[in-house]
Amino acid sequence: MRFIDRADEMRRLDAALTVPGALAVIWGRRRVGKTRLLIEWSRLHNGLYAAAEPSAPAVQRRYLAAALEQRFPGFADVEYPDWRSFLSRLASEANGNGWPGPFVLDELPYLIAADPTLAGVLQAWVDTTPGRPTLAVSGSSQRIMMHGAILSAGAPLYGRAREAFAVRPLKPGYLADLFPRAGGRDLLALYAAWGGMPRYWELAERFGLDLESAVDTLVLDPAGPLHPEPDRLLLEEVPPATALRPLLDVTGAGAHRVSEIAGRLGWPASSLSRPLAALTEMGLVRRETPFGSEPRSGKRSLYRIDDPFLRLWFRVVAPGRTALAQAPRETRLEYWRRHRAGLEALAWEELCRMAVPFLHRSASPLADLGPWEPAQRYWRRNEPEYDVMARSLDGRRLLVGEAKSPSRPLSAATRRFRPRAPAIPGAGELEIVPVVFAPSGAADPTVGTGVHVIDARTVFDVLR
Repeated sequence: MRFIDRADEMRRLDAALTVPGALAVIWGRRRVGKTRLLIEWSRLHNGLYAAAEPSAPAVQRRYLAAALEQRFPGFADVEYPDWRSFLSRLASEANGNGWPGPFVLDELPYLIAADPTLAGVLQAWVDTTPGRPTLAVSGSSQRIMMHGAILSAGAPLYGRAREAFAVRPLKPGYLADLFPRAGGRDLLALYAAWGGMPRYWELAERFGLDLESAVDTLVLDPAGPLHPEPDRLLLEEVPPATALRPLLDVTGAGAHRVSEIAGRLGWPASSLSRPLAALTEMGLVRRETPFGSEPRSGKRSLYRIDDPFLRLWFRVVAPGRTALAQAPRETRLEYWRRHRAGLEALAWEELCRMAVPFLHRSASPLADLGPWEPAQRYWRRNEPEYDVMARSLDGRRLLVGEAKSPSRPLSAATRRFRPRAPAIPGAGELEIVPVVFAPSGAADPTVGTGVHVIDARTVFDVLR
C-alpha cells in the first residue's frame, strides 16, 4: 500500500531536525503505522532506521550494531558490554563523519524491558554528549513509553523530547484514496470493518469493494491473517497484556458500564479501574461521558471498544470461534451478516461525531453556523438520547444531531426532527440547530423547517 497522509506527523518530526542532537518520541497502538511513518521520514532525511528485538541486552546491541554497520563500517566489529559504550561509539562516529542523523530506534520498550537502566543511560547521553545525532524513538507499549521511561513526570527522559506525540489511526476520508470507486455508503461499510488502521487497509486493498470476500478471507476464516489478531495485540504488549482479554470480551459483547462489566466477569467493580485504564492507554478501549457532564466524573461513564475492526472481531469471531473453525464460507459469512447492520450503525454514529468539528469546511449550509466544538453523545435519565451534540465556538448555538440507520431511507418523520434543549446549565439559552446524519442524504440538504441533512460523502470529505 502506498504511503498515505501523515503530513502533520512529518512536519512535527521535521521540526526535531532543526535542533542538532534533538530527541523525538512517538507512540501509539500496534498496527497504527508508526514503523512506516518512521521509515518514510528516515528515507527523506538520509537517516538510519533500526528496529529493536525482544531479546537479551547483549543480543539487542549486536543486532543494532549490525544495522549501524550500514553507515559506519566496522561498527559491528566491537562487542559492546553495555548501553553507555554503545551510545558513546554512536555519537563519536556520527560526529566524526558529520552525520546529524536521524537515527530511528523503533520499539524502544523492548530494550527497556530487557534492561531498565537504559532509560537513565539515554537521559545522560541526551544531556551531556556533544555531537550526538538526532534520535527518534518509538514504542507500542503505552505503559513503558508513557509511565516508565519518557512521558510521566518522574521518568528519566521526561521533558527532554523536542517532539513527542501519539500516532493516531488514519483519517477515515483517506479510504477514498485507496478505494477510488467507493461511494459514501461503500466507505462507511469499509470503515465499519477496518477502522483507520493502515495494516488492515493494506490487507483489504486487493479485494476492492468485495467486502464479503475480504472479511471472510482475512478475519472469519481460521487461516486468515487477522483471525487471531486481538490475541496477538495483547501478547505483543510489553509486558504481555493477555490478562486484560476478558474485559474486551464482555465490552465487545455489549457491557459498557463498570457495573455491567463487573457483573459479567464476576469481579468486584472496584478492581476494574486499573485494567480499564490500561486498555484505554493501549488505544483498545475508550471512555465515553455524556455531553455536558464533568469529564473526570466516572458515575455516568461508558467503556467501548475503540477500533471498528476489534468491535467486529469481538462481536462476530470471539463468540463463534469454535463454529467458524468448522463452517464453510457461506456459513461463516452468515455469522457476520447478522451483526453487520449493527456494526455499521455504530461506525456511522462515530463518524458523525468525528466530522462535526470539521463541518465548517463543507459545502453544507450548516458550515456557516460553525465552527463547532468536538461532539459527544447525550444521555440522561428520563430524557431523550441524542447521538451527536456540540456547541458552536461562538457559544451561541447547540448542534443536536441524530444518526440515522445506514440501511434505511430518510423518512418523513425524520425530516420533522425537533430536538429539545438538554437539561444542562445554559442550554436553554442557545439556538438549537437540528441535524440529521443520513448516509444517503436527501435531495435538499435542508429539509422541513431548518433541519440540516448531512450525508456520508460529506462526512468522509471533511475527515481527511
